[in-house]
Amino acid sequence: MENNQACPCGGGYYQECCLPLHEGKVYAENAQQLMRSRYSAFVKQKVDYIVKTTAKNQQHALDISALMAWSKTTEWKALEVLNYRDNLDKNHASVEFKAYYWLEGETCAHYENSFFVKHLDQWYFLDPTLEEKYTMKQTCICGSNKKFKLCCAKYL
Repeated sequence: MENNQACPCGGGYYQECCLPLHEGKVYAENAQQLMRSRYSAFVKQKVDYIVKTTAKNQQHALDISALMAWSKTTEWKALEVLNYRDNLDKNHASVEFKAYYWLEGETCAHYENSFFVKHLDQWYFLDPTLEEKYTMKQTCICGSNKKFKLCCAKYL
């Protein structure tokens, strides 16, 4: 039963911490909460949540089967937030973290400094791994209707 399970992100009980976010009952209050809930989604194999919390115009480019495979085959151990900057500008923040996992008998760490954008009061992850090419004059990937170069470009 999920009621008494510790949340994978380390923020308390799963039922009170990340589950309401995963079920869409609430939105992340800030980028750090979104990043923690995305980590928990990988642990809980909730790839649909990973997709819907990625920048709107990047979602179509995600490799859902690869995300699910990574989620299923990785034995996630712990999350450590190293730095959180919520003031990059009015709508952008960054979270530096390490996600620990078990691989071939050893504890390994996935290090990342992730960037997030707030659009229409909701936070989204900006995925730098997608190989799509963006032009500076196109509409931003986050859905803001601003030019990409004036919005999210400097964070990718």
